[in-house]
Amino acid sequence: MAQDNAAFCGVPESPGGEAKPPPRHAGPAGRTRQRYVEKDGKCNVQHGNVRETYRYLTDIFTTLVDLEWRFSLLVFILAYAVTWLFFGLIWWFIAYCRGDLDHLEDHAWTPCVNNLNGFVSAFLFSIETETTIGYGHRVITDKCPEGIVLLLLQAILGSMVNAFMVGCMFVKISQPNKRAETLVFSSHAVVSLRDDRLCLMFRVGDLRDSHIVEASIRAKLIKSKQTQEGEFIPLDQTDLSVGFETGDDRLFLVSPLIISHEIDERSPFWDVSRQQLEKDDFEIVVILEGMVEATGMTCQARSSYLAAEVLWGQRFAPVLSLADGFYEVDYGSFHRTVEVPTPSCSARRLASGGDTEVTPPGDAPLCWGAAAGRRRGRGPEEPKESNGTVAAPERAAAAGRPGTPPAR
Repeated sequence: MAQDNAAFCGVPESPGGEAKPPPRHAGPAGRTRQRYVEKDGKCNVQHGNVRETYRYLTDIFTTLVDLEWRFSLLVFILAYAVTWLFFGLIWWFIAYCRGDLDHLEDHAWTPCVNNLNGFVSAFLFSIETETTIGYGHRVITDKCPEGIVLLLLQAILGSMVNAFMVGCMFVKISQPNKRAETLVFSSHAVVSLRDDRLCLMFRVGDLRDSHIVEASIRAKLIKSKQTQEGEFIPLDQTDLSVGFETGDDRLFLVSPLIISHEIDERSPFWDVSRQQLEKDDFEIVVILEGMVEATGMTCQARSSYLAAEVLWGQRFAPVLSLADGFYEVDYGSFHRTVEVPTPSCSARRLASGGDTEVTPPGDAPLCWGAAAGRRRGRGPEEPKESNGTVAAPERAAAAGRPGTPPAR
């Protein structure tokens, strides 16, 4: 996921175009911050001193599904090989006890199994019986009641082994966690103004043409805290609102979307300024859930952002452009951010009309249709609004491009 994004978009670029490696975040004591959730979504938690290990055997099916592939294949092979060898040994033992092995050349003798002359042939007969391949050279006779009973037992047990192992392998192959590999998160989160309000934002995207149905997004702040009673709570989890009240957390994930958390009085970042953010120690875990359109199974993708991966005074560069008859997504700019004027004070101070010193403006944002114009070889287009009309001259000047007044 976010860690794998470099495969298709490279290292995120700074506004000047130079490659900028992701920063390492050091905690208050100078140590590297330990992630709770890795960038690829794996939870960095290991369970130790588990004494009630028998609970794993009570749900053996889930235990086998959760095993790594090499162990699952080993269990799959052993399940069949052991039952074939076990029943092959019993077939050989029946033939040995009845004296069939001593009358191999006696055509007047009726054995339990025709043409069973040793353990190898008994093993092959066991495979034929359990896999229902069909009897040919070796076949059971009606003069062997113990063989008939064994035949019934092996047929029933073989069906159970087939149902269990094939079902286990099918569930493991069709697990939707691999679908999450094509759900990507931006490598950084940003803090900037949206409609005169400070917002924490990150971007999500889906690389596949088949969509995630009923997709929803949520975010949690992971930060240790101490209560008023003196209790220390490590890795306390706090919900970050990303539109649950308004329904904006339900996504139509056809093209990359920017998820926004408005920093208001209910937000844990209400009193956080730019200077405090650089010294803070926290982790933001984002979780994207939905159903795979092809299978209907639930899929979950996760990623996280440390405090050093939250960029103040930045916003995401556009990735969607209007081409000939369709919209095109440029995933090469998926992680790219541009610097924008943003107050350095906290959201509380901004709301109270306090110090509103802003960071210097950076690169101008791309306008709708500019990328499409360059692809068609017409050169840079004039700045346009979201509906495709030419922007006003003062807006074009603010974007750093020469504007022309609309024709009268």
